[in-house]
Amino acid sequence: MKKGQQVEGVVTRVDFPNKGIVQTDDGDLITVKNVLEGQRILCVIKKTRKGKAEGRLLEVVKKSPLEMDVPACKHFDQCGGCSYQTLPYEEQVALKGRQIKRLLEPVLPENSFDDLFEGVIPSPNQFAYRNKMEFSFGDAYFNGPLSLGMHKRGSFYDIVTVDGCQIIDEDMRCVLMETLAYFQERGANYYHKMRHEGYLRHLLVRKAAKTGEILVDLVTTTQTDGLGAETESILLDGWVKALCEETYDGVLKGILHTKNDSVADTIKNEGTDILFGQDFFY
Repeated sequence: MKKGQQVEGVVTRVDFPNKGIVQTDDGDLITVKNVLEGQRILCVIKKTRKGKAEGRLLEVVKKSPLEMDVPACKHFDQCGGCSYQTLPYEEQVALKGRQIKRLLEPVLPENSFDDLFEGVIPSPNQFAYRNKMEFSFGDAYFNGPLSLGMHKRGSFYDIVTVDGCQIIDEDMRCVLMETLAYFQERGANYYHKMRHEGYLRHLLVRKAAKTGEILVDLVTTTQTDGLGAETESILLDGWVKALCEETYDGVLKGILHTKNDSVADTIKNEGTDILFGQDFFY
């Protein structure tokens, strides 16, 4: 196999966290991410070294017999946040059990895994279980409209607006969409990771499972030149008002503004202001 060659094969297993082992029609083995056991896929070879090859998924030629006809989340085909949303939950649990076995068997006494392993305990909440999410600002495609959500699968730049994300609850989706609509309407620009220019970077939302208290943090640069006629304080005051006017199942306890001029694409606190309420929650 050579770099750039396209090959077809069947996914024989998926190792933790999402590395599929694909057997090609010629009998070779390739590692390909974001695939599921039993799928027949088309991939392109992107790296070969010491007899091992890595590929990039191009197309799922045939679905796995384990998959559902309709994914649990409408963003599954684009969003890079989840890997197994087309599998029924019981199949997800079984898959994780097999992954744990392959991780632990080499370091346990021989043939002792089945005696020691008590199995994967299913969560009581298959959906809306996340209590913290970090969303990114960007565009859905090159020079497209402002987006806010998760990175597109396999892309460092494109952002999928996940208004129907199933691993967060309605309050988080409400904060996400109200924030996006507000800054879209005002034409605020996002931070471009290659040019190191722009204002909007991330939206951090936390919600306590027991108390229902919500904490929101907008992460921006200090580059305010692209905000148009509005000053930063006026822009942020309007955003706070928009969030406070929304109705939530939980309770909005605090809205923060964090400044981050770091080149790295991470949330780094270089100063945080409290715009509303408090900077903590229970």
